[in-house]
Amino acid sequence: MISTYETIKVEEKDGAAYLYFNRPDAMNALNLEMIKELADALKAIAMKDDIHILVLSGNGKAFSAGGDIKAMLAMEEEKGFTSFMNQINEAVSILVGMPKLTIAAINGAAAGLGLSLALACDTIISDLDSKIAMNFIGIGLVPDGGGHYLLQRRIGQEKAKKVIWEGKVMSAEEAAETGIIDEAVPDLALAVDQKITEWQKKPVLAMIKTKKIYTELNRPDFNKSLELEKHAQWKMRQTKDHKEGIRAFVEKRAPQFKGE
Repeated sequence: MISTYETIKVEEKDGAAYLYFNRPDAMNALNLEMIKELADALKAIAMKDDIHILVLSGNGKAFSAGGDIKAMLAMEEEKGFTSFMNQINEAVSILVGMPKLTIAAINGAAAGLGLSLALACDTIISDLDSKIAMNFIGIGLVPDGGGHYLLQRRIGQEKAKKVIWEGKVMSAEEAAETGIIDEAVPDLALAVDQKITEWQKKPVLAMIKTKKIYTELNRPDFNKSLELEKHAQWKMRQTKDHKEGIRAFVEKRAPQFKGE
């Protein structure tokens, strides 16, 4: 079964759903339409009792290059930007609380908001050739999509701060060594199939129930993180450093930040 949205593609096979970001010409950069469709698709999958596993991946050469900068630049008013952030927070909240076992299958780049969405999954498997980056700092912003909480959950607060502040583009192997992802593999499709087979041989409903318990235990902290990110991101958008980061990105040069 295949469900096609404008920017999201969903396939169902043998008790698993495969959701693909589907803006390959834009490296699956997430604009408002894609964020809304992602939330809708996740809601639909969550309601399916015959689906126990969700695989999140990207169509084309990238998992997701992150938020669509052109779309973000068009949001000059706080009201529009806040609405966009609320849509992001809704989508990632649905993914984190998804009553399914979730796999992020990273092909190509997973950066910024794209990486935050991968971190929202239970297991992250990456192709060896992929590049991993929490690179908001490069344009004078902070992680969103729950990135602070989700990265801290995986590697601890001190390591998370360093990863965020450095904004380094990592190889898949380096990301695995750091603990940001679980596996870096030469054959992504095979590794994902093996993980699905492994899980399907277990009492998957008990596994999902454990996930639900942890989700509820951690929900207050996660929700607080989303709200703090939303307000911080708007403030950062007003800084000179952010404007310089954007200019440097467009002009393909190194930014000259001044702490302003």
